[in-house]
Amino acid sequence: MRLLLVEDDPMIGESMVDGLRGECYAVDWVRNGADVAFAMKEHAYDLLLLDLNLPGKNGMDILRSTRAAGADLPVLIISAREGTMARVAGLDAGADDYLAKPFDLDELLARIRALLRRRSAHAGTMLVFGDLALDLASREVTFHGESVKLGRREFTVLHALLDKPGTVVSKRQFEDKLYSWDQAIESNTVDVYIYQLRKKFGTDFIQTVRGVGYRLR
Repeated sequence: MRLLLVEDDPMIGESMVDGLRGECYAVDWVRNGADVAFAMKEHAYDLLLLDLNLPGKNGMDILRSTRAAGADLPVLIISAREGTMARVAGLDAGADDYLAKPFDLDELLARIRALLRRRSAHAGTMLVFGDLALDLASREVTFHGESVKLGRREFTVLHALLDKPGTVVSKRQFEDKLYSWDQAIESNTVDVYIYQLRKKFGTDFIQTVRGVGYRLR
């Protein structure tokens, strides 16, 4: 899962990035409102974490323009503005949830999980390919009816393969899901996770398309 964090406070931003990456989310962090449109044009995000008091362009304007452009990704406002009126204004402008600062990391993670589950439920939670089933809401995977435990990054790679079964997924596409833009990409990371998935689902289940990527067979 790839998240976009819009936060101008360096201490808060660094803490959030560390916490989210610790949970294996890919996080891109921008520090002013003017950079949001560029980031969203360059990458497909699963969720937007949005501060309101920003230099360049304030959070409410970003939220309104994002919704006006037709973007349907979940938006979680993270703001020092407290009180009912601030929450109502944010939700009415198109946010899906509102979290007042200061907040606990565990609560932030729980709210992110809830928003991602809600989005999965709206789109349809089950991805099925033969005897393999992946539930986006519960993050459960079954193979031949048996539960299979996957790490978060293994789940991300499998999700990318199942999203368009039979279609070749390039290493670049996998890396876009696994890494933030300021993280060094290890050359064999995707190969390692493919290897781990093959150990769990069979060596013939994932086909290598030389020079292109991988696909489910």
